[in-house]
Amino acid sequence: MLDIRNKIGIIGMGNIGSVIARKLADETGEYSIFVFDKDKDKTKNVKLFTVAKDLISLVAGADTVILAVKPQDIDHLLKEIKNYIGEKLAISIAAGISTGYIQRLLGSIRVIRAMPNIAAKIAESVTCLCKGDFATESDIDFAKELFYYLGTVRSIDESLMNAATAISGSGPAYIFYFIENNAIDPKNIPEHARHDMMRRLEKAAQSLGFESEDASFLAANTVNASISLLKLTGLKPEELRVQVTSKGGTTEAGLEVLRKGGSWEDAALSAVKRAEELSKRG
Repeated sequence: MLDIRNKIGIIGMGNIGSVIARKLADETGEYSIFVFDKDKDKTKNVKLFTVAKDLISLVAGADTVILAVKPQDIDHLLKEIKNYIGEKLAISIAAGISTGYIQRLLGSIRVIRAMPNIAAKIAESVTCLCKGDFATESDIDFAKELFYYLGTVRSIDESLMNAATAISGSGPAYIFYFIENNAIDPKNIPEHARHDMMRRLEKAAQSLGFESEDASFLAANTVNASISLLKLTGLKPEELRVQVTSKGGTTEAGLEVLRKGGSWEDAALSAVKRAEELSKRG
């Protein structure tokens, strides 16, 4: 029997939204996937899932709604779906948008906040999750099941979600920049370089408040996944760096610090500050 949340609607078919749709649709018989993007070019010629005719029909037909839009688009989206979301489970991957803010606009809604990263493309994402005031333990378990299809999952306190954005979300860009800037062969990365990047990212995570175990987990998985992504896609570090860097976003803020010779701790702090600027706290 299908879980009552298994009719999944995904709003936004950018890098992460499209990956989530493809990964979940590949699990034949497990999920019914519906997608919508205001840019029709992003949903043409899809075969693994259903394209909703409009935003409202997607929300109305789904049990779980994944909000995969940019932070600057979230206000407009929430206003559009407010009268249709009802008691459905909402999962937001919009960077910097708190569960409290979503609840303030939509009411006593069950909401999960998630932060996957670009390695979802090869099912090696590091995804951090937290739940809002009205979501249940069953909801968080369901969200974990979904994101396990994209890689590893870590439940954290929401107070650390902006920090997670700066480490596991933006971290791959620091790694690609390091490899690019040090002229390291992406097909043959020395172990000492791998460990150097892990050490830098772990220190950055600890500087943002992560305990040693979580910092080590996030750093190791983010570095290893980023290196795997380079090898499996065959893309150049700068190409992947561009993919993970949104204009005006947290990653761009961190990279700007690195370009000026700053440390990874400084870069991560800059990314967190940018996430807080974008944040809607509720």
